[in-house]
Amino acid sequence: MGIIFGLLAAVTYGASDFAGGLATRRASAITVVAFSQCTGLLLLAAALPFAWGSGPSPEALRWGGLAGLAGGTGVTLLYRGLAVGRMSVVAPVTALLAAALPVLIGLFTGERPSTPAAAGVAVALVAIVLVSSAADAPVEGPAHARPRLLARPGLLEAIGSGTGFGLFFALLGQAGDTSPVWPLLATKASSLALLLVLAMGRGSTLRPPPGTVRLMFTAGVLDIAANASFVLAARASLLSLASVLTSLYPATTILCARLFLGERLAGLQRVGLALAAVGVVLITLG
Repeated sequence: MGIIFGLLAAVTYGASDFAGGLATRRASAITVVAFSQCTGLLLLAAALPFAWGSGPSPEALRWGGLAGLAGGTGVTLLYRGLAVGRMSVVAPVTALLAAALPVLIGLFTGERPSTPAAAGVAVALVAIVLVSSAADAPVEGPAHARPRLLARPGLLEAIGSGTGFGLFFALLGQAGDTSPVWPLLATKASSLALLLVLAMGRGSTLRPPPGTVRLMFTAGVLDIAANASFVLAARASLLSLASVLTSLYPATTILCARLFLGERLAGLQRVGLALAAVGVVLITLG
């Protein structure tokens, strides 16, 4: 069940990013993220009467709130990195760190995947980088004038974003055994609060432009479904395995772009999709 929920999280996260990405073509990124987070918060509030358990535990609210701050920071830095840097640099670094950090935390806290599962994790990490890759124009100018590695535009934002997403997965995986509604409610509340503070500081308007509400609502619904799936995956399996499976979400995004927008897959992305399938099989066998 952990593998099923992890893959379901990858599918819904990727589809949410696709819907949110379409919305950002006509609205600011912070408006799209804030609207989708607000949608998730309202859905969770509506689900409270159906939440099992006696009520929220301090542990669930604490870990959920911290996860929301980490996730909100990751989203903000991701969009900043994509705005100032190249997708071919920002996306793979972000995706790799988002997957690798929970794996390292899981190993540090005593998780020991079986040999096939560990091999599947290694293959999946490579797949994540490949499916997140995108070709773009070469750097102009003489070689000696090109920026050093850490001076590349968007790279530091990508490192910060990947760290934020990785911490989001790791923190949310520590939310305890209460109903997933409680930690997710704290996650959305803290993330939305952070985004509102950022919007006020930048003087940004959060009013959605005409024609974007449906896309942003869809992104919010899919995002909360992905969050819930990840929590269930982390409870049913190792955090390291759940986070790597969930981090395959870029594959869903590029497949949605292929199906709905007619975008072609790059050669490395095709290889990445094949490796993703191999990684999932190995993790399942393990």
